Amino acid sequence: MISMLWLAGCSGDAAEPVAKKSNILFIVIDDFGLDQMTSYGYGGALPPKTPNLTAIAKAGLQFRSAWAMPTCTPTRATFFTGRYPSATNILNAVVSTDLANSEISPYELTLPKLLRTQGYVSALIGKMHLTGTDLGTASNLPYGYQTMWKLGWDYFDGYLDGAPFPIDTRAGRSNVAEGTHKCGFVANTTMDSANGADTGACYAVTGACNSITRSPGISTPGRTCMERGGIFDPNQSCQVSRPAYLDFATQNGYYTGAFVQSWPDGSTQKVGAEDPSARGYRSTLETDRAVAWVRQQSKDTPWMMSLGYSAIHAPLQVPPVALISSSTPGRNDNLICSPASDLEGVPGQITSVVDDHIVTNLMVEAMDTEIGRLLVEVGLATWNPDGTLNYQPEKTNTVVVVMGDNGTYVNSVKFTEPGKFDPTRAKAFPYQTGVSVPLLIAGPMVQQPGREITHQVSSPDLYRLFAEIAGADVAASIPADRPLDAQPMLAYLTAPDQGAIRSLNFSEMGTNFTNPSMTTTPQPCVVEAAKVCFTIFPQKALCDDQGGIWYGAGAVDPGVPATGFSQCGQVMSYRKSLDASDKVDVLPDSQKAVSDGTYKLVRLNRKTYTVDTANPVNSSYIENQNTDELYKIDMAVPNPALDRIDNAIAIGSPTITAILPPEAQQPYSTLKAEMDRRDQIAAYNYTYDTVHCPGDGNRDGVVDQEDLDLWSELSQLNLNGGVAQSSWYDLDHDGKTDVADRSLIQANLGTSCALSPL
Repeated sequence: MISMLWLAGCSGDAAEPVAKKSNILFIVIDDFGLDQMTSYGYGGALPPKTPNLTAIAKAGLQFRSAWAMPTCTPTRATFFTGRYPSATNILNAVVSTDLANSEISPYELTLPKLLRTQGYVSALIGKMHLTGTDLGTASNLPYGYQTMWKLGWDYFDGYLDGAPFPIDTRAGRSNVAEGTHKCGFVANTTMDSANGADTGACYAVTGACNSITRSPGISTPGRTCMERGGIFDPNQSCQVSRPAYLDFATQNGYYTGAFVQSWPDGSTQKVGAEDPSARGYRSTLETDRAVAWVRQQSKDTPWMMSLGYSAIHAPLQVPPVALISSSTPGRNDNLICSPASDLEGVPGQITSVVDDHIVTNLMVEAMDTEIGRLLVEVGLATWNPDGTLNYQPEKTNTVVVVMGDNGTYVNSVKFTEPGKFDPTRAKAFPYQTGVSVPLLIAGPMVQQPGREITHQVSSPDLYRLFAEIAGADVAASIPADRPLDAQPMLAYLTAPDQGAIRSLNFSEMGTNFTNPSMTTTPQPCVVEAAKVCFTIFPQKALCDDQGGIWYGAGAVDPGVPATGFSQCGQVMSYRKSLDASDKVDVLPDSQKAVSDGTYKLVRLNRKTYTVDTANPVNSSYIENQNTDELYKIDMAVPNPALDRIDNAIAIGSPTITAILPPEAQQPYSTLKAEMDRRDQIAAYNYTYDTVHCPGDGNRDGVVDQEDLDLWSELSQLNLNGGVAQSSWYDLDHDGKTDVADRSLIQANLGTSCALSPL
């Protein structure tokens, strides 16, 4: 898609048209489901304020039936590969105990690589969580800080971590006990008479210091200091030397970041929390970096910038007051962060308890404010005199796309009218609350803006949309025997009468390849509100951040063994020993959903365990079982027909055998056939490099010298004790790229393989 820029000749000659491809601004919002948006008719009893997102929707298109995957990494990988998770084995959010085999392969034709063929430069800013985390000793990050450069981005300035770090409840002071300041800053004395302060010294990481005192313009000096990137020393005056107990190295939720940067020449650097540029509120830091990059771009070269906001991922933490309108409930910090508060609240009410819905609203509004600033500062919009956004995309040469990466997380789900979404089937589940996300698109080629598209679209479809905008030939670039899952989308923008392109929508999550050689293994975490137990996190802090109850080593519950439980069967037995009616179940190993827009089939595959309430540690694994669930759905306003358990048309294990209503029989047959096909694809891809094509690490369908060369390169990277760690040539999935993997390649040289089972 191109626009025509008319450039006058220097001598006054007649102007000649010069074609320029449209720029692309792609914004991804974290854990942001359809339930949050008033423009869709939802938002609950007390919705967040999103005037700028609403302005984008009104100036472009709003998609009502857009699906993401149930968790972040799989969705984000679909954006940039055009493939569903089971095609890449990126099946769940990547954590430190996963193998690189469950990350985007550098041998995929990623979106930035494809757009480069059309003259585009690309940048990735903020959070995208496509690869292993940066934990210093990460065993699943073969290319280290060059990772995003290897995946095709010309510029990267963001995080390798999947979320902000936990809130520092010491408020940056090592001489204070954990838990003293639960919101990450020193409260005022009205909020906390025991540990609060109304005056003190605010130290910057540079050593500079200013005294801050409570006043009509500063209600909480400790919060003001944190918003400025500093650490507050309560009831103290500024000293010549910064006190040694001020800890600038420890991250504090949304108010710090560890930015990794890479440039077109492959050079990299890391900017940690002890750098002034990494301190401040994340939505602001992310916007600042995005604005800076766009302003550096040549007007003659098309660009695509992908900006991932950290918000509204846990931990929930109050944003700067300046980003919130004065009429927003909860803006006054006297109403939150009291020492008696916990992480439960009553949605729609303001109490002394930290109300997750209130804090979520504040974070959404702060992000929306920064999205407005982004559009203005890169020249795509202006501010009206009344402070509203004046956005006229038809006068720009930039397509703006905004999408959530999965549904809202449990504690933030809007379960009151309008909407009445289901927090027990939210993020991490393929039900509507977990996969229905906002998708907004505005740009110069959008015809009849203000329309709502009700046809189904899926997150991988954006790969093809961006390719269409750039003029890239996807068919000529992708192997015919390994086609994309992405479907075309551009016609929805250019042809108001366009019918449905996608007949079936699909979403899935599963279990990543895990590293058997890790010394730290995941242990059980229970999210009470969702009634689910899972073993994904290797650390208690990660479980705490998700509002979970930790049952691993160091659990608070005295009934848990000192070493913790090792699997969810033990946890479920223990909980039933305390309450026989306990409903917590294990998170399925695999979850899939397919829909024709009216009927929806959900297939779950989960472990089953023996129950031993007398001695829970004796609970043992029995087998995995399939369960199929059939629903009738819609996304009506004000309250959609959701796939709640009590709305199921039929449930069966391993498949539905009940007699269905006549009108549901054919839809079920179609959906089941597609689900069975997807299961077949998933099984083939999960065992591709161990069973079907050992040695083909770059997935090109042949085991050859190139595989040996690539193994040789990766076997010299990320060494631990002289042995390379996990990579895409860790063909036996043992967490090492070693001679055993080379032997697999050598034993299979010359083998040709089918890239798909179908």
